[in-house]
Amino acid sequence: MQVFTLYEGSYSVDATKKFVPFDDAVDNPKDRPASLFIHVQPFLVQTNNSLILFDTGLGYNNTEGELILHKNIKKAGFNPDDIDLVLMSHLHFDHSGGMVRYVNEKMELSFPHATYVIQQGEWEKAFTSNSSSYKTEIFEFLQRNAQLHFIEDSGTLTTEISYELTGAHTPFHQVFLVDDGTGKVFYGGDVLPEPEELIKKFIAKYDFDGRKAMELREEFGNRASAENWNCLFYHGKSQSSGYVELTNGNFKLI
Repeated sequence: MQVFTLYEGSYSVDATKKFVPFDDAVDNPKDRPASLFIHVQPFLVQTNNSLILFDTGLGYNNTEGELILHKNIKKAGFNPDDIDLVLMSHLHFDHSGGMVRYVNEKMELSFPHATYVIQQGEWEKAFTSNSSSYKTEIFEFLQRNAQLHFIEDSGTLTTEISYELTGAHTPFHQVFLVDDGTGKVFYGGDVLPEPEELIKKFIAKYDFDGRKAMELREEFGNRASAENWNCLFYHGKSQSSGYVELTNGNFKLI
């Protein structure tokens, strides 16, 4: 099993929910008050049976007009058309924007041959929520044009992939575990978005249920340590992936 980090960039985001590119070499965070500063990095995982994409980023283009995500997939040695499964933790724009792309101002599927796997409850929530974090025009296009596979609760998708409904960040957020018999890769989406949230215990205001999210991070940390998971951190700044070690009740990433 191979894992590739598809770094889309670093961004600031404020109450407007707009993601603005941020380069700490030239930009001053003081110029963007009341903003969060985050990295965005989907992941590509190749197993014996599937080429899997975990979440799709913002869907921004580079200066040449190419989808950054497509460029990174090609740099990893693959063709975007070869993606078999797009596994969505949830549908906030910073995770789902790249499900589509714009060519000559026309919306197209970013991965036309892939199956998009989404929690049924999250899909329904995206259409009924008043939150600007959900871009319904994307989902309406997918509904008409994409291969969609809706799942519910927790279960097994394939012989290699299992999913778990966690809630916490959104009411129907889910996480994934890939086990190909030689290794285990865990994708925690925004329940476990960066290693610092595993090491430090705190309740985040941006979670639907902050206390549950905090408790889940500890649970997944314990399981990752006991079962030797390679954890992928979608918003990780210091580290995008790593194995968890538990020593004297404290987590450490190795």
